[in-house]
Amino acid sequence: MKQTWKAGNMLYPVPAVMVSCQRSGEKPNIVTVAWAGTICSDPAMVSISIRKERYSHEIISETKEFVINLTTKNLCRATDFCGVRSGRNVDKFRELHLTAEPSEKINAPGIAESPVCIECKVKKIVELGSHDMFIADVVAVRVDESLLDSKGTLHLAKADLLAYSHGSYYELGKTIGKFGFSVQKKNGNGIGQTKAVKKSDYRIGGKSDHKEEKGKTGTGRKEKSGYGNKSGSEGKKATVNKNASRKKGKYSGDIRSGRK
Repeated sequence: MKQTWKAGNMLYPVPAVMVSCQRSGEKPNIVTVAWAGTICSDPAMVSISIRKERYSHEIISETKEFVINLTTKNLCRATDFCGVRSGRNVDKFRELHLTAEPSEKINAPGIAESPVCIECKVKKIVELGSHDMFIADVVAVRVDESLLDSKGTLHLAKADLLAYSHGSYYELGKTIGKFGFSVQKKNGNGIGQTKAVKKSDYRIGGKSDHKEEKGKTGTGRKEKSGYGNKSGSEGKKATVNKNASRKKGKYSGDIRSGRK
């Protein structure tokens, strides 16, 4: 039997990403955001939502660019710190011994210790309520070469990515399925092998880097009604990272919206 609660944010788990930004002549800054996600495949677009009073809100509103840096088990403490300390008062890169890495297409730096850095240019700012949503085009994606095999295939599972759910951080667990496995012929283990993603499967700046067959997604799989594009981390069981747990219900979703 379920209880009925008042309206609130209960869409979990979500990625907890570190968003880096910088104004000309100033130190770079990082804000941790959990209200972030993909909003369009072609052209590639994302959104992040940040409270109006945050330091990073000022920076991104002015520069119209930012980098979404995926977080990992090893970056868990830094991820939490960047959500509860303000960049007005502390240099987070220096405090956390992180490296500001030049981007390819924008002036805002990425975080060298992150396995995937997604460079973004703001297209529109939507005022919502407690948060403003920054809708942005993805202009470049930079991937750590350690996650690529000799054929250039991306194995994102090797990155030990981080997830956030109702006040706590989690590391991803074992694969229990892949996109479309429910309608595919089962192998001896009951599931198929997850197909790794190649560099050619990505679209940069809304332009396809390879030819597609009509009616197929960027990975070459036919789209099924009711399904969206899913990342390789979906469908994985989460296990608790006990070193980074927080009290439930205390976060507003973007890790206290990042006191930036």
